[in-house]
Amino acid sequence: MFKQIVLASGNAGKLKEFTRWFAGRHIEVLPQSAFNVPECPEPHVTFIENAIAKARHACKHSGKPALADDSGICAPALGGAPGVYSARFAGENPKSDAANNAKLSAELADKTDQSCYYVCVLVLVRHENDPQPIIAEGIWRGVWQQQAAGENGFGYDPHFYLPELGCTAAELDPDTKNRLSHRGLALEELKKKIDLLYPDNP
Repeated sequence: MFKQIVLASGNAGKLKEFTRWFAGRHIEVLPQSAFNVPECPEPHVTFIENAIAKARHACKHSGKPALADDSGICAPALGGAPGVYSARFAGENPKSDAANNAKLSAELADKTDQSCYYVCVLVLVRHENDPQPIIAEGIWRGVWQQQAAGENGFGYDPHFYLPELGCTAAELDPDTKNRLSHRGLALEELKKKIDLLYPDNP
């Protein structure tokens, strides 16, 4: 059983979240920056392909098991867009949450179907050529709200309305969001799969 994994991300918030979640399994999560892992290209059009590519890339350069996630928001009325392009939906230079939100609001403005959902795919590879990566997926469903609300969260959260709670994702406290979110759901599935594979791990 591995005791360390490398997170294939430079996002400090993700590192903090995964570190807390894996602490109960006595697994240390290390940032890929500790191994000078270069940025991985993300040329694929699906979350799972990008996550696998990032995990193998981090594993290759660090020599340790690696965990990667690929996530984004999808709107059925737009054929699933922004999808894997969520972070750069409004362009690359520079990437901007405000610009991304404005573009998605504009594209959904005349659509009858305002539903949307967040997707997170987690991939854990034990070595670079692992033939059977551990894969987990989480989906969080909501409705696009044209008017932003809430100060918490990031990305599309201020517009991601949750009818059953009567608020947006940005109005949730961090603990509640982590429990309900696409990333939280994917991680719970990943942890279950790890426990099945390594039942003796404390």
